[in-house]
Amino acid sequence: MSDNTIFVEGQTGLWEIVIGLEVHAQVSSKSKLFSGSSASFGADPNTQVAFLDAGLPGTLPVLNTFCVDQAIKTGLGIHGNIQKYSAFDRKNYFYADLPLGYQISQFYHPIVLGGYITIDLENGEEKKIGVQRIHLEQDAGKSIHDIHPSETYIDLNRAGVALMEIVSEPEIHSSSQAQSYVKKLRTLLRYLQTCDGNMEEGSLRVDANVSLHRPGTPFGTRAEIKNLNSVKFLGQAIDFEVARQLKILESGGTVDQETRLFDPGKGETRTMRSKEDAHDYRYFPDPDLKPLVLEQERIDAIIKSMPELPDEKKKRLIEQYGLSAYDADIIVSERDISTFYETAVNTLSVDLQNNQGPKILANWLISELFGALNKNSLTLDSSPISAEQLSNLVTLILTDVISGKIAKDVFLQMWETGQEAAVIVEEKGLKQISDPSIIENAVDSILSSNSDKVVAYKGGKEQLFGFFVGTVLKHFQGKANPALVNQILEKKLKN
Repeated sequence: MSDNTIFVEGQTGLWEIVIGLEVHAQVSSKSKLFSGSSASFGADPNTQVAFLDAGLPGTLPVLNTFCVDQAIKTGLGIHGNIQKYSAFDRKNYFYADLPLGYQISQFYHPIVLGGYITIDLENGEEKKIGVQRIHLEQDAGKSIHDIHPSETYIDLNRAGVALMEIVSEPEIHSSSQAQSYVKKLRTLLRYLQTCDGNMEEGSLRVDANVSLHRPGTPFGTRAEIKNLNSVKFLGQAIDFEVARQLKILESGGTVDQETRLFDPGKGETRTMRSKEDAHDYRYFPDPDLKPLVLEQERIDAIIKSMPELPDEKKKRLIEQYGLSAYDADIIVSERDISTFYETAVNTLSVDLQNNQGPKILANWLISELFGALNKNSLTLDSSPISAEQLSNLVTLILTDVISGKIAKDVFLQMWETGQEAAVIVEEKGLKQISDPSIIENAVDSILSSNSDKVVAYKGGKEQLFGFFVGTVLKHFQGKANPALVNQILEKKLKN
């Protein structure tokens, strides 16, 4: 029985859920795996098709070495073993959108073996999901069925686009673990810049293999759910499939090994075809491609170019800046967020970086800026407030130029006008009053005018302290230093 195992309870007892994922990640590359055609998204149908992509006789594949480097980098990112010897095979099957009649893939000798992805569990623990392999392969074209009622249209723009198939070990035991795995893998790919992770455009697709078995017995027959293009749909498809298989097994039936599709509209999976075994594809080494032999120097050069990865960055942010695990998780979840945050931190003066600056910046980024972006349906790339501008606003708070309350008003002005925080504060006269003598005079006047409440406070009604604070702040139109107001009031009310 594996760690972090999830059981589902039926009327006849417990069943263990076993899930393995195959993630098809489009390699970030300008051209395809074996041809010079563009691999960009969104072009008119059949405008990015070389002779090889169209399956014309006599055409030969030429390996895109940049795609190889991208696969090596991904393998290093998942702590995998880079294979110095790998080879390409022909996987034979016949679809209308596969003109060659076969897909060039790596079956017997993949470029990466082993590795793992670490996910966070709901109970706060971590779990390592093993990766079995990463291999390079071509994508097929696209069959379009909804343009004409009785005809299928074929777009070969995707034919030959480079994919990395990332195959997990069957060590996932719930839909939430599967979703966490895909989210973490997508984040990692984006940090490495080996795949943009855009599921809506099809550059990241997931096949889920789901099965149930009694604890302590061999794995059950699995069903494969193909081409899931969102994390949400992945979870829904797995939950439906678990319930479907449980019903069959509980009634004494057997689960068929088959390929299924998920219907998001109905929230259910349905049969696509019976599952082929490997021998049905008639794999054999591609006679037009030599084995891929890597030199250690090439691998070492890629190791030196590796960026700081999400898990490493999270640990550093917690240790260096004292961020909470929650805040650090959000910041490292996307590469552009972590870049924005660290640009903002580096804009702070050194003494503020070594104090509370990074923590307060994290709060403003997550609460205020993300809140405004979500409200206006904007991404961080289109934020009207830059990292430097946010940092400058936080600097005004940390140096007691403005209060946190006034800073929120300044933030709104920055959002609407694009002006710097210091300019807004100066033009609108929002500088915080931190002169003790000025605040003390006001406090004396307010306490004198509310002598009955002073007596009540000293008689035990300590909740009146908030009344005094609010009255003083109102007197200064919110510009008085709140900490200094509290300090002076405490001193006066003790006398």
